[in-house]
Amino acid sequence: MPTVAAVYTALSIVDSIKDLFAEILPDVRLISIADDSLIQDVIAADEVTPAVMRRLVAYYQAAEQTGADLIFNTCSSVGEIAVLGQQFVDVPLIQIDHAMAETAVSESNNIGVLATLPTTLGPTTRLVRVKAAAADRPVTVHEGLAAGAYQALQAGDSEEHDRRILAAAEELADDVEIFLLAQASMGRMQDTLASATGKQVLTSPRLGVLSVAHHLEALVSKDS
Repeated sequence: MPTVAAVYTALSIVDSIKDLFAEILPDVRLISIADDSLIQDVIAADEVTPAVMRRLVAYYQAAEQTGADLIFNTCSSVGEIAVLGQQFVDVPLIQIDHAMAETAVSESNNIGVLATLPTTLGPTTRLVRVKAAAADRPVTVHEGLAAGAYQALQAGDSEEHDRRILAAAEELADDVEIFLLAQASMGRMQDTLASATGKQVLTSPRLGVLSVAHHLEALVSKDS
């Protein structure tokens, strides 16, 4: 049975990722490594600090030591550190948002990136531009920060969280063809935003798990 180790910096999406694995990869053993102090420290410092980097790399190495065939990084705020982390492990380290970014640049030249944290907005915007350059696509990225939405969700006010995201999307709707939701925790808004703006809305969890499935198939083919 293949094993995947998912590394989380927050607890809010653990159950939804487990559900997606149960649906898409029911024959895969999923291990969860979660430390919600990581995202708290990133938010407090407004950046990924050296201490967070070291802890993440240690978690990636611990994930490999479980016998995982693949590591799944589930946090977009630390996605750029996952690139670094690949240098310290021998198994593939797949990032939750790469498939979403690749899909967006293949389908649109005007992309809106929505986030509830500035520490996620920056990395996701840069990721889209990197994917666009790799695909030789002329892409314009529009940034939308739903300030305060993450804090509202943490405080248990999901309605305020959703309202702020919707407001940020409506401000950009006339300028974009497609929206990306930078954080997996925003996925609950996918259908609402699509209905309200008339634009396609992409979220990372399902596309990320499908990417894991693709990479596992490639590993099996390579070994056979």
